[in-house]
Amino acid sequence: MSAVAAAPAFFLAAVVILAACRAVNALAVRLGQPPVVGEMITGVLLGPSLLGLVAPGVQEWLFPDSVRTLLYLGGQIGLVIYMFGAGYEFRLSALKEGRKTVAAVSAAGTAVPLALGVGVSVLGANWAGILKPGVSPVVSAAFVAVALAITAFPMMARIITERGLGSTRFGSLALACGALDDVLAWILLAVVLGMHAGTAGPIATAIGGGVLFVLLVWLVVRRIVAKVMDNPRGSVDQRMLVTVMFLFGAAWFTDVIGLYAVFGAFMLGLVFPRGEAADAVLARIMPVGRVVFLPLFFTYSGLNTRFALLADPKLLLFALVCIAVAVAGKLGASWGAARMTGEPQPVALRIGVLVNARGLMQLVALNVGLSAGIVSPALFTVLVLVALVTTIMTSPLLGWLDKRDARRYADGEMPEFLLSGRS
Repeated sequence: MSAVAAAPAFFLAAVVILAACRAVNALAVRLGQPPVVGEMITGVLLGPSLLGLVAPGVQEWLFPDSVRTLLYLGGQIGLVIYMFGAGYEFRLSALKEGRKTVAAVSAAGTAVPLALGVGVSVLGANWAGILKPGVSPVVSAAFVAVALAITAFPMMARIITERGLGSTRFGSLALACGALDDVLAWILLAVVLGMHAGTAGPIATAIGGGVLFVLLVWLVVRRIVAKVMDNPRGSVDQRMLVTVMFLFGAAWFTDVIGLYAVFGAFMLGLVFPRGEAADAVLARIMPVGRVVFLPLFFTYSGLNTRFALLADPKLLLFALVCIAVAVAGKLGASWGAARMTGEPQPVALRIGVLVNARGLMQLVALNVGLSAGIVSPALFTVLVLVALVTTIMTSPLLGWLDKRDARRYADGEMPEFLLSGRS
């Protein structure tokens, strides 16, 4: 398909995706789920798992290969903008408050899923046939381990914001743990890609380039952007243009070095100056990225998800094992580490529930593995199911914990650690 023909095909696909997301999101919100859950489900419904099953001709007509490429590019724009907003919402002070808890939870919440992921990958290779031909079992095991260790930091930030939990102790601690977990996960993912390439070059490039990028952003870019935002003669449009240029530049650099665009976007958001001028810029950028472009990423992921493969009893059972291992490894280990550092039971439980959500970030990692030729269709489908289940369970579990504690403290005041960011 030529570029001229691909343009109208892309516009039609975008209209279908956005309309479907609107409908499913409305249902998801009524069921107590954040809108991003509806977008994840919509992506799966528009893929071969439903639309491709009942109307394969329609699905192929709507999403030919040329349109899928454009969906990928549009989805990347949505991801970059969304992660920029997540970095802007994050406060470095959260890392300082409860440093001991953050360090312990991040260490346990990364190490335990990594170990369990290796074990479950070996099980799947020997029993469910999840390996992709030509890929080393060691690389596959390492990839599964990293995928299970990831926390959906943007997803978690959105849940915390929408539920008004940003000022609670467990909310701020969970944000800090999630951010640290994801930085570690992206570095480990770069290591896995280096193992797959059979050279240490990608690993050295990712680590060295990452250090250089952080220094440039902190020492140079932060000051330039601050001057632009403080310039009284600058308009909102001018500030937005400069912001987008730096945002896309950061995404380009981190993508090239192997840490991927989302890391650069998050770091830029992290150091972005706070204030009315910056708020006005984000008010312009964020809705377009979140509402228009981000759903394209979920649909692109859904087009690579084939739940029909789960008709194989062995693969379905393996998927259930992966879900159990993912929850035990992340929620269980994070809860245990928080308790060992002296956090009250209600705080530790909520931290575990929040960091357990894989959502968006696991889908990003899966698409990276897919494009690198590491992930088989069966493994991709299983891990998408893990991402869906661990994300969908977050809001209901938090709601159940709130109701339980409301009953427990019905005759007295709610403990301060459930109401504010102070212990």
